[in-house]
Amino acid sequence: MTKDDEPISKNGVPDEFTLGRRRAIQRGAAMIAAGAMLPVTSIVGGPALAASSTLENGAGFNSGDKPLGNYLKTKDGSEIFYKDWGTGQAIVFSHGWPLSADAWDAQMLFFGFKGYRVIAHDRRGHGRSSQPWTGYDNNTFADDLAELLEKLDLQRVILVAHSMGGGEIARYVGRHGTSRLARMVFIAAVPPLMLKTNNNPGGLPMSVFDGIRKGIVENRAQFYKDVSVPFFGYNRPNAKVSEGIQEQFWRLAMQSSIKGSYDCVKAFSEDDFTGDLKKIDVPTLFLHGEDDQIVPVADSSALSAKIVKGSTLKLIPGAPHGLCNTIPDQVDEQILAFIREA
Repeated sequence: MTKDDEPISKNGVPDEFTLGRRRAIQRGAAMIAAGAMLPVTSIVGGPALAASSTLENGAGFNSGDKPLGNYLKTKDGSEIFYKDWGTGQAIVFSHGWPLSADAWDAQMLFFGFKGYRVIAHDRRGHGRSSQPWTGYDNNTFADDLAELLEKLDLQRVILVAHSMGGGEIARYVGRHGTSRLARMVFIAAVPPLMLKTNNNPGGLPMSVFDGIRKGIVENRAQFYKDVSVPFFGYNRPNAKVSEGIQEQFWRLAMQSSIKGSYDCVKAFSEDDFTGDLKKIDVPTLFLHGEDDQIVPVADSSALSAKIVKGSTLKLIPGAPHGLCNTIPDQVDEQILAFIREA
């Protein structure tokens, strides 16, 4: 074994993973170098790409209708795309607005290597799922999630949600109970209520959400670029900016339905999840960055943790809203420690 092949253990990821990744990089470099000698069709979408782009239990692309992969056809005829990898106890991830299941890549890889079955779906109107004109409300999102859990016949599920996804899993409990659940994790989540009202004086004024809708209508491409800056805390002094993370956010956001993205503003801002949270009776973790500029912690997770009996609130100093991408190691370890508690 050469020095470059020596396995390295980092944050509990198996040494074999690090070694395999190095070998994959070496093979990839060789393939890229050889690419100049391949026919153009093999590089940009010919048979070579078609043969390699479909992964087991994943999503590739064909030359026709839609991405290959797993789909749930809901009762109203919508198709919900989902990834389903690995074996073991299931962790089901619900993404934030206006992204898709791909926003969970770091977490799915980490927990897949830890021996969990990892599942993430594209909410209707997002990613590879159907883009109907209506149905962008938390009741429908929760029912879609329920259909997915039922189709896969999942038991002892760990639900993990980020941002708007927190409303989805809270409403799931409100409408379908906790009989299939083992634990829940809310990350920088919107419950109990984002909008400022007489009963929620710490919320954000309607003008904030009207501004979001205005940005979507007038120039959503630029709006998503602009919002990615505070989303990841890149407007803070000494922030380590990743253009790749920002570009990935923009790419996933632009894959969403403009109608769905517009309607979801009402769903994540105006719904009151207090009643749903009161029905949670499984161990629950609220994880939030102290420097969240999108969903301020004092009026979200800090309040939710008081509503859910016996829940745990963990705050990460200096972390932004998009902490699953900026500090995935810290997020993953916090979740792992929680779900492994006796």
